[in-house]
Amino acid sequence: MNIFQLVIASLLFFVLFFGIAFLLNMLLRKTWVMAFIYPLVIIIIVDKIPFSQYFTRPAASFHALWDNVLRLHAGDVIVLLFGFIGTIVSGFVIRLLRARGYQMF
Repeated sequence: MNIFQLVIASLLFFVLFFGIAFLLNMLLRKTWVMAFIYPLVIIIIVDKIPFSQYFTRPAASFHALWDNVLRLHAGDVIVLLFGFIGTIVSGFVIRLLRARGYQMF
């Protein structure tokens, strides 16, 4: 992955997860809900194991997840980190808008 792709992918993940988190925060009226859901989204993105196996075979599933997380390249980690930053910024923006009197739904 070259630097141009990294910048574009990071920006896209930031905007994507900012938007998703903003909508969820606005509809559910819970400011930090997406910040808690984001690790589950990352597990779905990173891991290739069906989600049901985390309940039927937890030891093997978490071991495979840990191996996949350790195999991530630095560029992938940066892109995923920008997605998380987007969810955090969305929470602060919602709090700021609510404090200034804007009522969303």
